[in-house]
Amino acid sequence: MADIRSDFVGIKSPNPFWLASAPPTDKEYNVVRAFKAGWGGVVWKTLGLDPHIVNVNGPRYGAVWGADRRLLGLNNIELITDRPLQVNLDEIKRVKRDWPDRAVVVSLMVPCEEACWADIMKQVEDTGADGVELNFGCPHGMSERGMGSAVGQVPEYIEMVTRWVKASSRMPVIVKLTPNITDIRYPARAAKQGGADAVSLINTVSSITSVDLDSFSPEPSIDGKGSHGGYCGPAVKPIALNMVADIARDPETRGLPISGIGGVTTWRDAAEFMALGAGNVQVCTAAMTYGFKIVEEMIAGLENWMDEKGHADLASFTGRAVPNVTDWQFLNLNYVSKARIDQDSCIKCGRCHIACEDTSHQAITSTVDGVRRFEVIEEECVGCNLCVNVCPVDGCITMVPLAAGEVDKRTGRTVSAEYANWTTHPNNPSAAAAE
Repeated sequence: MADIRSDFVGIKSPNPFWLASAPPTDKEYNVVRAFKAGWGGVVWKTLGLDPHIVNVNGPRYGAVWGADRRLLGLNNIELITDRPLQVNLDEIKRVKRDWPDRAVVVSLMVPCEEACWADIMKQVEDTGADGVELNFGCPHGMSERGMGSAVGQVPEYIEMVTRWVKASSRMPVIVKLTPNITDIRYPARAAKQGGADAVSLINTVSSITSVDLDSFSPEPSIDGKGSHGGYCGPAVKPIALNMVADIARDPETRGLPISGIGGVTTWRDAAEFMALGAGNVQVCTAAMTYGFKIVEEMIAGLENWMDEKGHADLASFTGRAVPNVTDWQFLNLNYVSKARIDQDSCIKCGRCHIACEDTSHQAITSTVDGVRRFEVIEEECVGCNLCVNVCPVDGCITMVPLAAGEVDKRTGRTVSAEYANWTTHPNNPSAAAAE
């Protein structure tokens, strides 16, 4: 059986699945239920020193659904905890005492003043928690107070506050980064320079999910008004994967531990984050949609996949995909693949033909000898794989690479083995420029 025990910056947990700082980790009752369900750790909902945090008493979430009503993303306008600080601290202490094998990390957000950070760090350290996560990412409700994304969007502030926190405590410090920035590498570099033990990302994406066309108020609507909120869930996963990979392959942050966040719903999502360099993952929307027991499927799925592929532990595949992430100019422009349609699987819906005919390269027939039949016209196919993505039948259309010696009927060029090492081939403009 694969060993899925996790050791993230010295914080041990029985598996790499943590609940992210959010409503599911707002109180002892929730966290205990989560641990009973099997979660390896939690990041407690963000604490602050301000005693006047007041959340709205109306709708807090906007949503985006797929055609089958499956939840694709949530937009939330909820602030940090509005429960008293001491109540949270007492509960954290009890939870850590009763569940010593689980990771308990505390999310923090206070004004950008060194004394405030030193004060709350001392109080958190007394709970016995395993570490802290600095919330530099919340895009709504707190930035006007100089907190959340107001810090996360300024690398100098990230470095400064991280130094303050590291000087106040010996606890592991994780810096949570905002995606609402042009280049995620700069805040990650700042966190590392400030002494952060790790970074976590992504926090939520600033967004408005919809507008009520009767009241003309953004959703969620509070007494006829709406505000931008933080977007999370499956829809943000591609953004999160890209940013995790950017940090993992940046020479200045390479080796910096990463906790991956953003749309993790299945074991496969978690494995993808870890393959791109994340040491563990944090989950929120999936738990809010399906309940805490979803972790059972995540654990079983990850273990089964690792057993099937021969991965003895998490380290055996963590970061394995990073060397295969490259810049566009290094892609092999002599690689050729063509679409193939399995006629036995084809249900004759015609979506591949319409998509290709109307918007791409007119490379799929609709009839053959007067019979409704969809086949690839190799002389026109550029291998774009749009047909694969619009086909409703999994595996019906596949991309098949041409082997050395085969002729690309579109260009008339013979695929040659000499192009195998494209990164150093003289026809590669990047290689030629380097010479």
